[in-house]
Amino acid sequence: MSMINRKIIFTGPVGAGKTTAIAAISDIKPITTDEYASDMTKSRKPQTTVAMDYGLIRLSDKERVHLYGTPGQERFDFMWDILTKGGIGLVLLLDNTRKDPFQDMRFYTNAFRDFIEKQQMVVGVTRMDLQHKPGLADYRQCLESLSLPSPIFEIDARSHKDVTMLIQALLFSLDPGVTN
Repeated sequence: MSMINRKIIFTGPVGAGKTTAIAAISDIKPITTDEYASDMTKSRKPQTTVAMDYGLIRLSDKERVHLYGTPGQERFDFMWDILTKGGIGLVLLLDNTRKDPFQDMRFYTNAFRDFIEKQQMVVGVTRMDLQHKPGLADYRQCLESLSLPSPIFEIDARSHKDVTMLIQALLFSLDPGVTN
């Protein structure tokens, strides 16, 4: 029997927690392509992903899930198409403390629309402990207005449990017969 390899993509704006989430669940030390920020990104964090992040989950001796994090900055969007090739689903992370997280949601769901329509998406909202509004119901309403009924959760990107829940929801939405 040959190895089964699956691929999940993490995307979202700078600082939403993509690199952190991959590190929280990867069975290997993640590979990152962080560089010091030289533009307005440095107001949010000192380093930013410029190509991708990579992690791996070993489900069994014969099955692996490869985790790829996209750069959050639009100027690196050429990587987005490269990274989604062969992917089974998208994890969209949104930072609730950003000025307009709904604009971020619209931007990323539009940028990845073709991929989402062929595969599936799950949304994780980070930093809700720092900024309580908007709430999950508001995000759900925005997703419905975009005709994207996707699972949405409040998460801490540092939490193995929270990020695992996102991955499980994504896998379940792809195949409702999946069990833990």
